[in-house]
Amino acid sequence: MVGGPRDRHSAFGLKSCWNRFIGVFLDARGLLSDPKMVNRHSLAYYSRDQMKVMGLYVNSEEKGQPLRRAWHVFLLVQFSALYASMFYGLLKSLDDIVETGRDLAFMLGMFFIVFKMVFFSLYADEVDVLIDILEDSHHAEVKGPGTEACRAIKRHHFLLNVGLDFVWFVAVVVFVVLLIVTPFWADQSLPIHAVFPLELHDPAKHPIAHLVIYACQSFSMAYLNIWLVATEGLSISLYGQVTTALSVLCVELQQLRHFWGDGSEDRLRLELTRLVGTHQSIILIVDRCNQLFHGPLIMQMTVNFLLVSLSVFEALMARHEPKVAAEFMVLMILALGHLSLWSKFGDMMSQQSLEVAHAAYEAYDPSVGSKRIHRDIAFIVHRSQRPLIMRASPFPAFNLSNYMAILNQCYSILTLLLKTLD
Repeated sequence: MVGGPRDRHSAFGLKSCWNRFIGVFLDARGLLSDPKMVNRHSLAYYSRDQMKVMGLYVNSEEKGQPLRRAWHVFLLVQFSALYASMFYGLLKSLDDIVETGRDLAFMLGMFFIVFKMVFFSLYADEVDVLIDILEDSHHAEVKGPGTEACRAIKRHHFLLNVGLDFVWFVAVVVFVVLLIVTPFWADQSLPIHAVFPLELHDPAKHPIAHLVIYACQSFSMAYLNIWLVATEGLSISLYGQVTTALSVLCVELQQLRHFWGDGSEDRLRLELTRLVGTHQSIILIVDRCNQLFHGPLIMQMTVNFLLVSLSVFEALMARHEPKVAAEFMVLMILALGHLSLWSKFGDMMSQQSLEVAHAAYEAYDPSVGSKRIHRDIAFIVHRSQRPLIMRASPFPAFNLSNYMAILNQCYSILTLLLKTLD
């Protein structure tokens, strides 16, 4: 084992919850202070813990707790009222193209978050299985000449992922703060345009009701966006952990040369059999991730495509109103950052899966070993010729090439819309 015990954290105190929520950052700080340390858990494990702290990770364990069920009902009522008021507000703003675009953008974002909630309420137990498999893979360690190199890879990948997660978290917090304080400097009474019966949203007619609505919207936006950071961190870290496992596999394949030199056929065969099995399990994990996250991946690409196109279009339409245009530009940057992050992780996984073939080929020595050993190495090389990809058919794979194609398509649609309006 390379870390501490795998506990499920049963404490409910505020301090305990806070420590669990920031546990990933505390672990990263420890790694920075001690280069020989390895992260206690995988990033997916920490992201799941954050979702549990927020009370919105609905697996079998959570469903069995009465307080959790009550919290879920409260959130359901809260978010349903918010979405209904947003939809009513959209109907009232159809005569203003800028306001309509703003309402559509927030409703798209809200719909994506609700979709993710439904997904995790249905498939949290299956996600748990993937997390536990990758957690076991993280803690597995074979003593040998490549041990330190494998630990360094795990540490490097973890710090990289946590750094990106922290940047994304800060960006979302800034966006939420700007959203909440918008009524103080813009010509609107609520963070999000919404209309309620009896004009309860009007501060002049119903100041107390308006204050309650403002507080509810502020809470909902902060809660939902922070929860989204955690759930996206969990989803993307599953693929990130696969990349780490592939990197470790490459190091272990390169270390086979030490077994060649020992002259021990049995030891070499056992080690090679283990590595073939490891490679096979990684392929199965990627296939399972793509299968399980098929719906979320399609929804993610669709919503981000629409948000980028809509936010750029609305920013240009509101170019004479700098404050409104700035809000759309922030939304565009978040959508682009979200999509580019997934594309980059997809690229990293695909590239690392191809490196397995190079590592196996470098370890090959035709003058040593039996035909069975040569056949096993050739099998790894052959199977690694086809890269592992993050994909939800019929959509293209998540990589930087397709990311640029999506941006070009957004630009084409934007140009067409502007010409139509002119």
